[in-house]
Amino acid sequence: MPHHKPNLPEKVCVACGRPFQWRKKWEKVWDQVKYCSDRCRKNRDAKTLPKSPIS
Repeated sequence: MPHHKPNLPEKVCVACGRPFQWRKKWEKVWDQVKYCSDRCRKNRDAKTLPKSPIS
């Protein structure tokens, strides 16, 4: 049976819109955390950049 940790703070990733929970490594910087993963952080501008037309 898995161990569940109730009552952990949760945020929504600004890149993908998925909810993510507090992690121990974010303890000191939780207020600045915006992204759920390195992948979302690295691709944060992918949605806002215009796509080049394929000719």
